[in-house]
Amino acid sequence: MAIGGLISNRSFGSFIGSGNGCQKERGILYQRLGGINGTEVSNRVVFCNRKPNALCRNHQPRKILSSLQHELGHMKSFGCFLQPVMVDSRIRFRSNIKEDGNSKINRSRAYYKSEESDITEGVADSLPSADGSAEAVLVGGNLHNATPWWQQFPRRWVIVLLCFASFLLCNMDRVNMSIAILPMSQEYSWNSATVGLIQSSFFWGYLLTQILGGIWADKFGGKVVLGFGVVWWSFATIMTPIAAKLGLPFLLVVRAFMGIGEGVAMPAMNNMLSKWIPVSERSRSLALVYSGMYLGSVTGLAFSPMLITKFGWPSVFYSFGSLGSIWFMLWLKYAYSSPKDDPDLSEEEKKVILGGSKPREPVTVIPWKLILSKPPVWALIISHFCHNWGTFILLTWMPTYYNQVLKFNLTESGLLCVLPWFTMAVFANVGGWIADTLISRGLSITAVRKIMQSIGFLGPAFFLTQLSRVKTPAMAVLCMACSQGSDAFSQSGLYSNHQDIGPRYAGVLLGLSNTAGVLAGVFGTAATGYILQRGSWDDVFNVAVGLYLIGTLVWNLFSTGEKVLD
Repeated sequence: MAIGGLISNRSFGSFIGSGNGCQKERGILYQRLGGINGTEVSNRVVFCNRKPNALCRNHQPRKILSSLQHELGHMKSFGCFLQPVMVDSRIRFRSNIKEDGNSKINRSRAYYKSEESDITEGVADSLPSADGSAEAVLVGGNLHNATPWWQQFPRRWVIVLLCFASFLLCNMDRVNMSIAILPMSQEYSWNSATVGLIQSSFFWGYLLTQILGGIWADKFGGKVVLGFGVVWWSFATIMTPIAAKLGLPFLLVVRAFMGIGEGVAMPAMNNMLSKWIPVSERSRSLALVYSGMYLGSVTGLAFSPMLITKFGWPSVFYSFGSLGSIWFMLWLKYAYSSPKDDPDLSEEEKKVILGGSKPREPVTVIPWKLILSKPPVWALIISHFCHNWGTFILLTWMPTYYNQVLKFNLTESGLLCVLPWFTMAVFANVGGWIADTLISRGLSITAVRKIMQSIGFLGPAFFLTQLSRVKTPAMAVLCMACSQGSDAFSQSGLYSNHQDIGPRYAGVLLGLSNTAGVLAGVFGTAATGYILQRGSWDDVFNVAVGLYLIGTLVWNLFSTGEKVLD
């Protein structure tokens, strides 16, 4: 028998077996209900069950309590009885609340009829006690959890999963061009330099909205800004085939417009998680969100060749772009910029999130001089540039490398590109859990961030140097996968550090550092096309390795995990 809102898990009291009463086994549950006008009313609820020895003293009352707590789950008490959910029995409650001075006494009558029992109707009156409490006797039935599991799921992790989904779409819509560019370049007779120009045009718009996206998110909230970004880039994705048919200038403009939408995603997400996620969960929550980008690459690179083969290259942009509308409806319904805006957030979870501190007011003035005077901020900016140079080269040029160097066809190029990104998705979450575990065991945040980012720099540098020495395509793909897998530890390094050093300005800080990262993408992607016209892929990888080493040095000298901006 489901009790609905009758029982709260707060102040759960004691569960005492009794061998007598109602000529059946009886258990007593003491519950504290929220009082009226500053008072508290104590309700004692007695459960009777026809099954012998169900709740007797000799049958381990602790296990009974544990089982009952499991079945009841987490329910809120509202000071009165709610309509319960029934499975095989029928029950209804009538609540009478009488006022007495400054308090109200809850007196309830329960009518119960069980299809298992020979009792046709049982009545349980509230029994008065000396302290004004009420005792109700409910006969028969089984207790079931009246609260669905999805309503018990932490609200902060709903935000994390929605951000994860937005980043999944972000990279799906971004990497589809790296596959579609192969048949497009054949259709429109583009050379390597033109392909590099098209690939880099995305970053023109992406660069424009990095800092602006951070400012908007810190001032107006991440919900509005991220929602705008997804709608904008989804529309630009759908418009890409039309622009390509109109001509190269139109395509460059549409790709730049797509970059404008995706440019606000990371600052807005960082702003939201800085408000929703406690420091003890920071690394793994950010790792999960960023793994959405990697799985977006996996999804885009896996499905793009199939769609192109069956329906032609425009189908990739139409199908991927339309998914943004589904995400946007869920975002409007479930997302809030901060915990104080969410009416369904429980007080218990709010305490976990805020840790006893009060939520800060939105930023009105950005202290640029103070921000730019901090060495850890510059460590973030420089390291982000060094990191993204190698990452964006692999993101945009990997299918071409597989096709030209390893001689894979279009479908093989797309499918084999999946492996490195899937490896990143796995190791990003592994790194997040390792980082949070190290912090929980007493290692300083500064040490954890330096360790994780050093792996994120030195790992890719080592494996990229091995590409020129491998003799088989399988080993080349393995080196790519290992390079990207170790790169994913950066999510628990520099990508978590914005919230460490300045949580109130997390959006602006990520906008600043990611601006440098976007510049690396613009110059690195375009430069790769020119390097390949005059040199080789070894030259491309050597430049990336050199920047990884510079990033390692700067990061370990100047970064910190302590708050430097308040």
